[in-house]
Amino acid sequence: MKAQEIADRFEISLRTVYRDIRALEEGGVPIGAEAGIGYFLDENYSLPPVMFTPEEASALLMAGKLIPHMSDKKVNKAFQEALFKIKSVMKSEDKDMLEKLENSVRVYSGLTEAPKKDSIFLQDIQNALVKSKVIEVEYFAHYNQTFSKRMVEPIGLIFYAMNWHLIGFCRLRNNYRDFRLDRIKNLTLSNETYNKKLDKEFENYLKQQQEANEYFEITLNISHDLAHNIHESKYWYGFISEEKCEDTVTMKFLNPDLHGFARWIITMLDKVEVVAPNELRTMVFEMVTKLCSKYK
Repeated sequence: MKAQEIADRFEISLRTVYRDIRALEEGGVPIGAEAGIGYFLDENYSLPPVMFTPEEASALLMAGKLIPHMSDKKVNKAFQEALFKIKSVMKSEDKDMLEKLENSVRVYSGLTEAPKKDSIFLQDIQNALVKSKVIEVEYFAHYNQTFSKRMVEPIGLIFYAMNWHLIGFCRLRNNYRDFRLDRIKNLTLSNETYNKKLDKEFENYLKQQQEANEYFEITLNISHDLAHNIHESKYWYGFISEEKCEDTVTMKFLNPDLHGFARWIITMLDKVEVVAPNELRTMVFEMVTKLCSKYK
């Protein structure tokens, strides 16, 4: 790598590059130089604490493909910088392999290629969790379309439904609340600390949420061809098991939202039969009746 490339990459002067290279050489790092080519490291030289196997580096690269879709620009930039450091200490053949893999992998999630926001405060919240700091947020409540300021004691982060959520004790509501990060307009880390065992509080919250939501056991008979076509989407609706019969496949689900499940069933037309529960059969019948009435 040429000195000018190093200067451009780290936004420093050539004088600083020459000085730092000399300091590394004096520290025992075997840096070579060749006119017209630039600096290079001895192929046998390595930094054990930061060395990765090709499989480990590939796994990190795959994670890097998902980061833009599951975070913000700030976190994505930090991850890509970390990945750059990993690549810089890899052997040339491993680096070539990683670059080939990087150009051959794409992620399409229905979102844009890059994060929509510069920051959804992921790093700030992580900092608050580690230091047990109270945060002040300006939060947009979707149900009444208004902003309000909240003092929150964070206990955890959850990613679901393609969004990050902060779980914390809201002093305004005097209870634990779920805050969607993309609805936070401003976030400030206060100097005030709180005393909570995060792992215990977080697990208790998740357990209470699971107990509060009633889940319905649903049984469907689905035609073989349709069962094959929904092999991916069924997991979004709480799929737990299936049994192949002569003419159909019997599938069982656990789902808390019968209304949403009924809408999904309607898209299958006559290729599905609701076996249980009866409430779901009635719901599907009523929806189909309304559709027939509208388009009659």
